Amino acid sequence: MGTSTEESGTSTEAAGGPRALPAARGGSGERPAGARAARPGRPDSLSPSRAGDFMTCPLLYRFRVIDRLPERPSAAATRGTLVHAVLERLFDDPAPERTLARARSMVAGQWERLLADRPELAELFTEGTPGGDGGAAGGTGDGSGAADGAGSGAAEGTESGAAGDAGSGAAGGAVAAERLSAWLAEAERLVERWFTLEDPTRLEPAERELYVETVLDSGLTLRGFIDRVDVAPTGAVRIVDYKTGRAPHPDYASGALFQMKFYALVLWRLRGEVPSRLQLVYLGSGDVLTYDPTEADLRSVERKVLALWEAIRRATETGDWRPRRSKLCGWCDHQAFCPEFGGTPPAYPLLARPAESPEGDQGRMGQV
Repeated sequence: MGTSTEESGTSTEAAGGPRALPAARGGSGERPAGARAARPGRPDSLSPSRAGDFMTCPLLYRFRVIDRLPERPSAAATRGTLVHAVLERLFDDPAPERTLARARSMVAGQWERLLADRPELAELFTEGTPGGDGGAAGGTGDGSGAADGAGSGAAEGTESGAAGDAGSGAAGGAVAAERLSAWLAEAERLVERWFTLEDPTRLEPAERELYVETVLDSGLTLRGFIDRVDVAPTGAVRIVDYKTGRAPHPDYASGALFQMKFYALVLWRLRGEVPSRLQLVYLGSGDVLTYDPTEADLRSVERKVLALWEAIRRATETGDWRPRRSKLCGWCDHQAFCPEFGGTPPAYPLLARPAESPEGDQGRMGQV
């Protein structure tokens, strides 16, 4: 892997202009409405995220894909969504206007858009809220304490209770505002770091937030969203993915590379050309990792994906979804249903048949 961002053959500088990229299915870039059903169902396609879930913990895959258990939003994941939105929409502006000041000014506005779509995200910054940026015990920060205190004070014929609880509610609101301000400032810092890694005035992406989908000869549907696709004047295609975390140690980079190779496989099957470069931009640490895939790489990924899908198919038919404890368990919302933590999974919502023989280690796949 290299660490260069603007290397010959894959950069799409505004001066030369990008070549048009043939449309992919769903190529509008919008996430399809109703793409995820509200009730349990059998898996019918595979994305890099869900493939990663199964390789991490087959039971987690079941909870997310079949049971569709709700999960709390997290401040870190939401910040990632916000930063992605800023970096995507910055390219709506003419190249000379894609400045750091312009990008920073977009953070608050994109947060308001996100909040309008998902009002529950405001709870990330109130005290005592799981998944927030600090959740110490105390008031809720939503003003309920003031209302309850006023009623209590009136019933007792005093004003002290109302005044005290109103003050507590105001303090909670101030804490929430402070947390939100710090959270937005961190999002701005991530955007600033991007400008040290890439120059948006010299880039003209062919696609942004591109939805891609293809059906393999086996009948398996692969799908996903690509952050950015660049096409150089030479026709070389570069797939770019933004990460708001830190770059992994090289010994643990295979997971992120699998995601990128997955995208490359889909584009190859859609358009018949192997992408020239895969690029991971880590805003948390300021690293850029690149990989130049070959056709042999992508055939290997396809074999791995098909083997993974076969394991998912067997687990779906038998209902045998095994948990796998790892350091990631500490961030899992489903410990109450996990046998590794003394929990019991919900009743399996699909018809299942007994396994004919014990299966191997679910989800454990070799590196590609």
